[in-house]
Amino acid sequence: MGKHSKENKKTSVLKIIGRIFLVLIVLIVILAGIGIGFVYSKLGKMNVEEIDETAIGISEETQERLSGYRNIAIFGIDSRKDDYGLGNRSDCIIIASLNQDTNDIKLISVYRDTYMEVESNGKKILDKVTHAYSYGGAQNAVKALNTNLDLNITEYVTVNFDAVISAVDAMGGITLDIDSSELKYINDYITATSQSSGVKSKSITKTGRQTLDGVQAVAYSRIRYTEGGDYKRTERMRTVIEAMLSKAKTLSLGKLNNLVDTMLPKISTNIKGTEILALAPSIVSFNITESMGWPYKTQGITLDRWYGVPVTLESNVEQLHKEAFGQSDYVVSETIKDISNQIVKKTGYK
Repeated sequence: MGKHSKENKKTSVLKIIGRIFLVLIVLIVILAGIGIGFVYSKLGKMNVEEIDETAIGISEETQERLSGYRNIAIFGIDSRKDDYGLGNRSDCIIIASLNQDTNDIKLISVYRDTYMEVESNGKKILDKVTHAYSYGGAQNAVKALNTNLDLNITEYVTVNFDAVISAVDAMGGITLDIDSSELKYINDYITATSQSSGVKSKSITKTGRQTLDGVQAVAYSRIRYTEGGDYKRTERMRTVIEAMLSKAKTLSLGKLNNLVDTMLPKISTNIKGTEILALAPSIVSFNITESMGWPYKTQGITLDRWYGVPVTLESNVEQLHKEAFGQSDYVVSETIKDISNQIVKKTGYK
């Protein structure tokens, strides 16, 4: 696994709530028997942006092979305003994969610096996957994931900087375990996040399990210079998601209502209200069974900048489908073989 360089980057944060907003809305319906009109008034607060499902890189073979899985892309973008479109990098990319037969959910983090094929101004280039969103918004980012990982993603959720801080604060904080290596860095991130967001917080003075507010949770997710670097950072992101989901299930109706009102205006998605409500019968049985990072094997390279090169794209995609989707006889597509060969030719990493 390659080491990440400590290049200076625009301050980035965990901006992922992902499936949590689905859980919150449906929990309100289940726990309180609230009328449909009320629920739709809540859902109307979301920013809805459609994507062209004919232009996001899904083959008929992939659609059929993954028909039992509902894969949703979660993008955390480096915007600090209500801006979800072009020019915003997706500093966090997570695929929430729902097995529709078992209701098990797997969270798959795609490392932001992964070198793969993306589109820029209609041209296919090799670049960091984080730039796909900047070049063409959610639709372009979804296409990059489908094309390079052979997936069937048609739905996405995008959240910006304020969403995580607001959501964690609205639920009264989340419980996380801070170790000594994280304590060394977290307070610098707390200071920076507080300054950029305008939300006050305080330093953390001890290790161990404790309740973190929104700024502190975001700071925790940003730590990248402990052992494991950016790979460990994506693991912290998944840890925060799981902590938020667990906390949401314990909230009173009043707090759920406040949380929904706080969160939804900060979310952009193409998932319709009717689809969210359709989850109600099965939401109580949803269970996060596994979280993982992808690619499994990478090696760093510095070209015009630092990249995390999948070694190889072909073998990493094959392993993903076998482990995440149980496809023991999976063979990668010719498209992925071609991209993989281009990456090998460009980097020399076989």
